[in-house]
Amino acid sequence: MLFLLFPKNAQKILFAFLIAALILAGCTGDDDDDLILSSQTVDITPDAAQSEATPFLTEEETVITPQDIWRPAPGTSWQWQITGDIDTSFEVDMYDIDLFDAPQAIIDELHDDGRVVVCYFSAGSYEDWRPDAGDFPPEIVGEPLEGWPGERWLDVSNLDLLQPIMNARLDLAVSKKCDGVEPDNMTAFQNESGFELTPEDQLAYNIWLSEAAHERGLSIGLKNDLNQIEELVDYFDWALNEECFFYDECELLIPFVEQGKAVFGVEYELDPAAFCEQANALNFDYLHKNWDLDSYRTSCR
Repeated sequence: MLFLLFPKNAQKILFAFLIAALILAGCTGDDDDDLILSSQTVDITPDAAQSEATPFLTEEETVITPQDIWRPAPGTSWQWQITGDIDTSFEVDMYDIDLFDAPQAIIDELHDDGRVVVCYFSAGSYEDWRPDAGDFPPEIVGEPLEGWPGERWLDVSNLDLLQPIMNARLDLAVSKKCDGVEPDNMTAFQNESGFELTPEDQLAYNIWLSEAAHERGLSIGLKNDLNQIEELVDYFDWALNEECFFYDECELLIPFVEQGKAVFGVEYELDPAAFCEQANALNFDYLHKNWDLDSYRTSCR
């Protein structure tokens, strides 16, 4: 199989040289000097995995397959902490932490402890405190998010302007070695965004974001957007919901569980005794958390 170590162009040249050598050896009429081609000397037959349809890769190239992407099943334990110093002491499968604020040392520590790391960022809103805030053109920045100072809705229909910014954020997730991403505010079309957004605009943006994450080998969760789950469940690897029990809409998340995909969720206002039994019966992985998403957690499992 030494032949396969050569680049494809070099293989062709080497093959031609060997054929020429074989012809010349035959012309001498000296059987002792014949060049014998066999599978024991030089194998010129590509492996099935390296056919003409699958070109040879350089050292810099990699192939990402669906098996490389983290796709958690129901029953996956997790912690969600966006504010404060990350408490890494919880014995859980996955940590969901902030893409920009989480130190690389924390991500590396979690990986060393065998944790999956999901990185949070807002895909549907502008946040004036982020380091890339200056990259957002004014024409795609809309109305404020009620109750969240410094945050405004984005025009998710303007993909030409929005995609480069979100691509850069996904690339940052890769460079920080995140295993997946949790893009927030995926429901601009249902809010007073300042733009005339349609459900189709939101679907197109959410699907694009999923595909862009998968191209980079990143797992991606669908944050809220319950009314479009039927159209989006095939594109996302898991779901993360806030307060479906409080709003009595948890049945909309069942398609994820039916596909063997985890439904992570939190309740803020309800006491765990008011929702945990239902969450477990639905095979959801629910926590009780504080609104500021600090280290506090009470798990239903």
